[in-house]
Amino acid sequence: MVHRKQYVRYIMALGHFCVDFTQGTLSAVLPFLIASYHYSYATAAVLVMVSNLIGSVIQPVFGVIADKVDRPHLVTIGALLAGGGMAAVGFIPSFWGLCIAVIVTGVGVAMLHPQAARMVNRMADESNRGMSMGIFSFGGNAGFTLGPVCAASAVTLLGLKGTLTFLIPAFLFAAVMWLFYRDYEGEEQMAPREEEASGQPADDWWGAFIKLGVLITCRSIIFSGISTFLILFMIEEFSLSKPAGSALLSLYYGIGAISSLVGGKLADLNGLKRTLAFSSCILVAGAAVFAFSQNLLLAAVMIVIMGLGSNLGYSAMVTLGQLYLPNHIGLASGVTLGLSVSIGGILAPVLGSIGDVYGLRLVFYILAGLAVIQTLISFAVPNR
Repeated sequence: MVHRKQYVRYIMALGHFCVDFTQGTLSAVLPFLIASYHYSYATAAVLVMVSNLIGSVIQPVFGVIADKVDRPHLVTIGALLAGGGMAAVGFIPSFWGLCIAVIVTGVGVAMLHPQAARMVNRMADESNRGMSMGIFSFGGNAGFTLGPVCAASAVTLLGLKGTLTFLIPAFLFAAVMWLFYRDYEGEEQMAPREEEASGQPADDWWGAFIKLGVLITCRSIIFSGISTFLILFMIEEFSLSKPAGSALLSLYYGIGAISSLVGGKLADLNGLKRTLAFSSCILVAGAAVFAFSQNLLLAAVMIVIMGLGSNLGYSAMVTLGQLYLPNHIGLASGVTLGLSVSIGGILAPVLGSIGDVYGLRLVFYILAGLAVIQTLISFAVPNR
């Protein structure tokens, strides 16, 4: 059990990497789909909305299932569905067919997140709870980082059928799960929390969880807006090529991945709320300057700042949600991890419509305003 407990967070981080690798590629593939099928910004953003809508609805359901019955095989199935859905995107010329493919990806992502996050939480100790979630978060952010660059490279070299390469990480993780979890029997149940061992579990704190949900909603819209429109914005405003735009998006994700790992350690050392508020302050500064920037170098620097601010408090955010609902850790994980991406994707077509009419710069003005709201809420959420 000790050996298994030691490696759970790393194996689940690999699974998080695989599903978010496929999820992150969608934004990078959008410019190629627009060029091939002549979609508008709003139409292309519908694909992002469809993928995230299904995730936002289904992910909490899988969280409830994880709370009631331990089903670690869901993480394997989820990774395979996520990879298979994105692999099919390059082979489907129909818009509605593309919607079905991204729905499959969304279902796969929704399957993995709650169960994997619950396993990480249950195996973590009080002294490394933030760091454990930081490692898990790092896996997802690393997937988002490499996804756009790999997608742009594969599709540039092989055409849209290059999306078939997205099956590679999915099968890699399935092999790892088969090797390490063939005999898994709900082992996390052998590592009860201190309050459970004492026979007095903590109460769920729904009011605080709702406040956190509003903060996560703001962050999700910002994150999804940057993920969906950053490449297109850099092409429109600075005349960059598609690969160069994808590289900047990967820079944003890469800084975010590193900061999520650092943020987990900071949360253990300095507290969850303090880390979350500090992260939000960095984000609002970066988003505001980026929205008004006219210089390519300044914009690139602000992309780094936004990547840092978007994810430094990510682990603290997810861990706070689990602490607010200690009797529903799977549900808390499903909602926090689901909202952190999906709700923003649902609203992506609205931002896309604004971009079609008024230009993408206004979209980034709106994202900067939401960063202000997120920062204010970060000072209002309570500690636990």
